[in-house]
Amino acid sequence: MRVKRGFKARHRRKKVLKLARGFRGGHSKLFRTAADTLDRALAYAYRDRRVRKREMRSLWIVRVNAAARDNDISYSKLIGGLKKAGVELDRKVLAELAVSDPKAFSQVARLAAANA
Repeated sequence: MRVKRGFKARHRRKKVLKLARGFRGGHSKLFRTAADTLDRALAYAYRDRRVRKREMRSLWIVRVNAAARDNDISYSKLIGGLKKAGVELDRKVLAELAVSDPKAFSQVARLAAANA
């Protein structure tokens, strides 16, 4: 007797095709190509969630370094001085200060320079 697989296979295919919406051409219409493309897309998404964290940290470091040099102190001396002073501001907060409130950042830089 022939087995028709029923709704299970249809649900699986519908799930894949729903996730593949927005892909171009057959990659959103044909199950096999959609499944292959979706596997790759999900792998890239998983990988790049981690890459985004690295890239953001390096962006914060660039911004803090630029602001530190505007205040006549190097990045490493700034971070070292803040550690010695016991200031627990992370790079994200320092970058936000550098962009949105340069006066406050210059006070922090002076504190770090005094302890460097």
